[in-house]
Amino acid sequence: EEVRASFADGRVATRKVRAVGAIELSSTPVSADPETAGPAVRDALARDGLDLLTWGDAALALRARLALLHRHLGDPWPAVDDAALAARLDEWLGPELRDVARGASLRSVRVADALRRLLPWPEAARFDELAPPRLPVPSGNTARIDYPPTFSAEEPAQPPVVSVKLQECFGWAETPRVVDGRVPVQFHLLSPGRHTLAITEDLASFWSGPYAQVRADMRGRYPKHPWPEDPWKAVATAKTSRALRRDG
Repeated sequence: EEVRASFADGRVATRKVRAVGAIELSSTPVSADPETAGPAVRDALARDGLDLLTWGDAALALRARLALLHRHLGDPWPAVDDAALAARLDEWLGPELRDVARGASLRSVRVADALRRLLPWPEAARFDELAPPRLPVPSGNTARIDYPPTFSAEEPAQPPVVSVKLQECFGWAETPRVVDGRVPVQFHLLSPGRHTLAITEDLASFWSGPYAQVRADMRGRYPKHPWPEDPWKAVATAKTSRALRRDG
């Protein structure tokens, strides 16, 4: 007679089995036993990978920010590729694995909270400064920074991206950089209809060159929005021309 654990559909199933050799005589469900169930959970993760976890947007964004810092700054910022996370599983996911071994669902694990255990201290105090989640833009709004999901150093480097309406960036000369100035932000400048008009990592060159053609193409399509000849002197805004005149 022995207790056996298996893992399926995000949960551990524990059974008390009476057997003679390989022949099972009886099998009865019993409460999860962490000592028996723990190895079953780890075996499932080793076999099927970290995709067994529910990677929500917050977890993916946090992982991408950590990956960028590790790529450009190295230690103590941790590697977060699959192999590195698997090697440190108990360090960052240990409490949740113990809960799963007691019967909780692996799919209910708050992965972002678990990943934060890998933030190095005291360096973590600068995490939001080095890899900010949002970027202030000249209109007074903020725009989300989308960090590339390149978790391994073997993958080609990609820039963080900000997608923002073109009019919100009028007059912005110096392209922002993150990771202590090492990594430029790539801008996807959008039309009022949220279509990409230009992609640039050099805002000054864009205003002085390609903007003129974008203006010629777009001012007839979006006449309610400002398309000044001189973007350097224009007011950065998310408003229509009419609303801008009314408020100004």
